[in-house]
Amino acid sequence: MTNTIYDVIIIGAGLSGIGAACHLTRKNPEKSYVILESRESLGGTWDLFKYPGVRSDSDMYTFGYSFKTWDDAKSFADAPSILKYLNEASKEYNVVDKITYNQRAISYAFDSKENLWHITSVNTKTNQKHTYAANFIFNCSGYYSYEKGYTPDYNGLDNYEGTFVHPQKWPSTLELKNKDVIVIGSGATAVTIVPKIADTVSHVTMLQRSPTYVGALPNKDVLAKFFKLTFPKKNAHKIIRTKNVLLDMVFFNACRKWPNTMKKYIVKKAQKELGDVPVHPHFIPNYNPWEQRFCLAPDGDLFKSIREGKASVETAKIVCFNKTGIVLESGKELAADIIVSATGLRILPLGGVSISINKKPVDISKLFVYKGCMLSDIPNLFLFVGYTNASWTLKSDLTSEYISRVLRYMDKSNFKSICPKTKNSNLKPTPLLNLNSGYIHRAQKTLPNQGDKAPWRVYQNYILDYKMLRIDKIKDAFATFN
Repeated sequence: MTNTIYDVIIIGAGLSGIGAACHLTRKNPEKSYVILESRESLGGTWDLFKYPGVRSDSDMYTFGYSFKTWDDAKSFADAPSILKYLNEASKEYNVVDKITYNQRAISYAFDSKENLWHITSVNTKTNQKHTYAANFIFNCSGYYSYEKGYTPDYNGLDNYEGTFVHPQKWPSTLELKNKDVIVIGSGATAVTIVPKIADTVSHVTMLQRSPTYVGALPNKDVLAKFFKLTFPKKNAHKIIRTKNVLLDMVFFNACRKWPNTMKKYIVKKAQKELGDVPVHPHFIPNYNPWEQRFCLAPDGDLFKSIREGKASVETAKIVCFNKTGIVLESGKELAADIIVSATGLRILPLGGVSISINKKPVDISKLFVYKGCMLSDIPNLFLFVGYTNASWTLKSDLTSEYISRVLRYMDKSNFKSICPKTKNSNLKPTPLLNLNSGYIHRAQKTLPNQGDKAPWRVYQNYILDYKMLRIDKIKDAFATFN
């Protein structure tokens, strides 16, 4: 048991956690904090994943922080570049010495008499438990399990005599040169791996059950270059960030408002990138644009690999594995030395911690999300969750800005706790995430709900969130302060 009571404990030293710490230093420097990180190094996702080509599919002017410029010429950064950026931010804002590594949080217990959270963690090397005390918790642990990704129950997998891997556990010793490879999946991971390894392997096949929308964007933003040459660095960053936020919102809303028109446009662009390779059936999904997350191919790298014959796509269901590869529903057999199951993640809300208030367990699946960053009936606990239709960091930055306002308001009014209450508002629970994706469906019963009206509605809209979190009054009909 520690004798120190912190103002804030931040769970996780990834993109959100480092950003939250930097915001505290900038806006609330009087607050004491510590970051508990379960791994041996900072970076979260960007330090965990080691598969070939791992990168962001959001541009770095929005995926980076609002307060720290992105100075690289490339808009879409790989993991080493993102880690470099995170390390720079942590040093610039004196976050480095506030991180305690190898501490995995396992429980949060709130005592209303003390107005304190007691956070129990376990040392991932020694298995020793430790308890921390804090007024506030910033949960920045991400949304998926670091232990393992999702792999379907493939029929006959034990028969396969080649190498089978999941990208989340990519072996550092895996030799790809001159190998025949199958990458199962059609999401961002598959779309990243296939073109990255295409020049090394003998051939790579992307095997998908159903197509995904894939768009090609240049990796160097001409307008961004112009703004950087024209304006001071910080001003240029703000202008580029605003431009990209607005363009992304226009594209998303156009897809929702005119789905047929946008579908034709996206498919036509894909066909242009593919050249003589037919776009049907591999890049024409049976759903509307942005009903599932949109995939990005910087500089059209995926299309280029297919066009040049280094990669190919098969759209079919898997019947079973055999000794040499995979048997498809059509009866066709695909042979491979290596099979990569890029089949997604396992969602793990709040890092899998147990929560109790005054020794009573809390089931978060029964709760509602307040302003996208708190949970009903849970005091002094803030969640950092990004957008599904835009850059993750846009929302985590807004969350930090909101928290900063809350802390100043509470200090000024001498309050010790904030707790959202639904107050019999007859909310209709609706699914928290608005994408028709497998990993979301699998986790639906474990996630909290959103309501059908503000502030319990999760809009996935930066402008609406900006107004709610940075402009609207802190005190409303639902935020209870004590």
